[in-house]
Amino acid sequence: MDLTAVEGLADLVFAETEAQRAQAMRQYQGILGKRAEEWRLRLIGALALVEARIDFSDEADVPEDLIGPALHAARELLEEIEKTLQDAHRGERLREGLVVAIAGPPNAGKSSLLNRLARREAAIVSPHAGTTRDVIEVHLDLGGYPVTLLDTAGVRESQDPVEQEGVRRARERANAADLVLWVVDGGAGNAVAKRNDSKESWLVRNKVDLLDSLPKQPRESGTDFEISALTGLGLDRLVIELARFASEFFSTGESVLVTRERHRAVLTQTVDALRRAVALDGPEELIAEELRAGAQALGRLTGRIDVEDILDVIFRNFCIGK
Repeated sequence: MDLTAVEGLADLVFAETEAQRAQAMRQYQGILGKRAEEWRLRLIGALALVEARIDFSDEADVPEDLIGPALHAARELLEEIEKTLQDAHRGERLREGLVVAIAGPPNAGKSSLLNRLARREAAIVSPHAGTTRDVIEVHLDLGGYPVTLLDTAGVRESQDPVEQEGVRRARERANAADLVLWVVDGGAGNAVAKRNDSKESWLVRNKVDLLDSLPKQPRESGTDFEISALTGLGLDRLVIELARFASEFFSTGESVLVTRERHRAVLTQTVDALRRAVALDGPEELIAEELRAGAQALGRLTGRIDVEDILDVIFRNFCIGK
């Protein structure tokens, strides 16, 4: 097994959801390793052309125009690898999970909602404002996708330095989350809905069971929800929409190749080397050095680095010394 397959096996062992298991299995079976080895061999072929021109230019079998075909191959590889990296980090995010922050003012029922979704008493529930001081994390499997729920401190002005730190952390984690459930006290009737400034924010009116006229069915309006964390009213629709959001968030229409930050770093190094190579007009030695750096980076991705590969290609394709 190459390094990517070993990493896939490790991910398979630690997979918690079906989507994570499927991604790990694809990596274990070589979806990235085989592609990376194909790229490496093509890059070695381009490098061999440049090396042959440098070291064996006096041989009759070595054509004069080898740099052009080598750079053409490098440009094709550059486009392919750049396209692979344009995946919005979906693979890494699937390993880590979708982050959903439950935020809002104090006493809106955020901790009760977390406990309902987690189906256990993960957070302390109290009628006193400011009970939640630190961020509480709960990991869920929604529709086969990993989701991390964050219960954050109630956002309000406070003179208590500990609560101030909790509010600061709440805002920080909410702004970094993929989705924010902004929970307000819907039972108060005049609750002010304050959306978060993150990329995606849903309004959740909790405690609708306290309304004078209890709705038999919560109103359905886009990403606005009416629920009761106490009775469970409206929670089914919220869970369904969360699972749908997770599915759309991780869905790309095709299998993601990059699943670890190490993969992305190595492929980025390869792209940088190829960009420098295709931008050079000469000399040939500098082009060869950049192509060699790209090939070595791809070799580190799979753990296969062999300096003899270049000479093998040269002596196989040209009648040198015969």
